[in-house]
Amino acid sequence: MDKVNQNNTVTEFILLGFFSRPEDQKPLFILFLTMYLITITGNLLIILAICSDPHLQTPMYFFLSFLSFTDICFSTTIVPKMLVNFLSDKKTISYAGCLTQMYFTYALANIDSCLLAVMAFDRYVAICDPFHYVTIMSHRRCILLVAFSGFLPQLHSLLHTLLLTPLNFCGSNVIDHFFCDINPLLKLSCSSTYVNEIVIMIECSVVLVTPFLCIVFSYIRILIVVLKAPSVSGLCKAFSTCGSHLTVVTLFYGSIFYIYLQPLSSYTIKARVATVVYTILTSMLNPFIYSLRNKDMKRSLGKLMSRSKL
Repeated sequence: MDKVNQNNTVTEFILLGFFSRPEDQKPLFILFLTMYLITITGNLLIILAICSDPHLQTPMYFFLSFLSFTDICFSTTIVPKMLVNFLSDKKTISYAGCLTQMYFTYALANIDSCLLAVMAFDRYVAICDPFHYVTIMSHRRCILLVAFSGFLPQLHSLLHTLLLTPLNFCGSNVIDHFFCDINPLLKLSCSSTYVNEIVIMIECSVVLVTPFLCIVFSYIRILIVVLKAPSVSGLCKAFSTCGSHLTVVTLFYGSIFYIYLQPLSSYTIKARVATVVYTILTSMLNPFIYSLRNKDMKRSLGKLMSRSKL
């Protein structure tokens, strides 16, 4: 039953999740708990390895450590509530809790997006202008890039949260999703969502596409330089340093573009499944993608693990 106050306004929401069948809940709980623990452990190991190894005190690993920290926060914003709901008959979240979850989800997702763009810029400078790399990617500039990546998404997330607060929710309070995402929430509103939809299509497109275009531009320039490389070893080295990043970019942006650059009316269960890719799966795979193809990271993780056994 919908919970409403005296003004007939919804005060809490029910998160429907993936499936409503009781027999599916425990297997899903085990699956997502395992994914969450792998995400936390893997990203913490990446951060510890980078902080403890002097050889990894470079801009690329500096950005990677912040990406890992953001992934931990990103998963923690969504997965613990999912796990509670899998084992609970009352799959509710308060109105304030729902807006709070949505705010942090969008902020952290866009911090990820900006950091991926910054990492692409770092690879561009390293390959296309190696003689000026130390000057361009100074420690001060790296801090400013991380600060910008953390600040700008807060404004984006705040805008959508503030635009959602005037809307009335007086009908169904069942969110057909596993977390408080903006599109399912707009579907439940009794008010006109025209302004929200216009802002999503325009502002979200700019916020999403701008970092993506920066990444594309960086890799086009990298490709041009690499194809002119006289040695095969230089070609292989360039692709090895960029391959991991490109894999993450493809997973992250591919799923996000599929979900948010489509009309609200076409939001289906496929979009819900695609959301898992950028909210949970990418964060879990990042440590494997960045460590398995990186000799320096594997060496540092090996040293970290050997020290922990002493």
